[in-house]
Amino acid sequence: MTARRTLLKTFALLPLAGCAATPGAPPTSTPERHDKLFEIERKFDARLGVFAVATGSGASIAHRADERFAFCSTFKGLATAAVLHRNPMSHLDTVVRYTEADLMKSSKITGQNLATGMTIRALCDAAVRFSDGTAGNLLLRDIGGPAELTAYLRGLGDTETRMDRVEPAIVEATPGDPRDTTTPRAIGTSYQRIVLGDALPADKRDFLRDLMERNVTGAKRIRAGVPQGWRIADKTGTGDYGTLNDIGFVWPPDSAPLLVAIMSSKSAADAKYDEGVIAEAAAYVVETLT
Repeated sequence: MTARRTLLKTFALLPLAGCAATPGAPPTSTPERHDKLFEIERKFDARLGVFAVATGSGASIAHRADERFAFCSTFKGLATAAVLHRNPMSHLDTVVRYTEADLMKSSKITGQNLATGMTIRALCDAAVRFSDGTAGNLLLRDIGGPAELTAYLRGLGDTETRMDRVEPAIVEATPGDPRDTTTPRAIGTSYQRIVLGDALPADKRDFLRDLMERNVTGAKRIRAGVPQGWRIADKTGTGDYGTLNDIGFVWPPDSAPLLVAIMSSKSAADAKYDEGVIAEAAAYVVETLT
């Protein structure tokens, strides 16, 4: 009888033990629901993914942060990082030749330099700042192809981002197709490791960040949702199914930078683009985290 009572007491205590906090473990909580982001989705008839972090305090926003989206041209900053990682800075002066067959609709810069070729430095500039498709493909070619970019990201700890094809196929962005996709959390964290972290040495990190700060394709996206005068570095992406992305960093005047990864898509292949979906989401991020 004594043994039976002892056993019953033990079982009675088990639920309490299961609820006790493990020493040193972070408190558990239900992810915060961001009603404003649902409102933006309804307003623009879009699916919206947001992952944002105030790097100073660690405060964050996650909305569909682990759902897959086609990354489109946002890969070009990552490809630039992979090129920088694998080579000395002197590699930037290497001249790359290409043919007219390599050109496409987005080849605004490479199309002007067909006769002379371009240095790796110039290709990085064209890919990141102008989202030139041929430049992005040539950077992929330099590291050995899409699979090598995926391998580089795995080395950063990114288990989600996968690159399978090159431009222009990657902008198909077909819903449900896992090829050439990522999640806002995964790609945002990879960019954070590259641009703010120690994945690249300082000189290479500064080179990429400078390109992103001088990006000319994002005026109506994250930049449109941030107060004037704030420092911003970003890389955009655009594809079919109304796909609009922007991954970047925002430096408030008196605090550490914000990581802002915003991705979106629509249900129709020919859906119209409205960059306001990115701008309004960015404005919400800034308002909430600063």
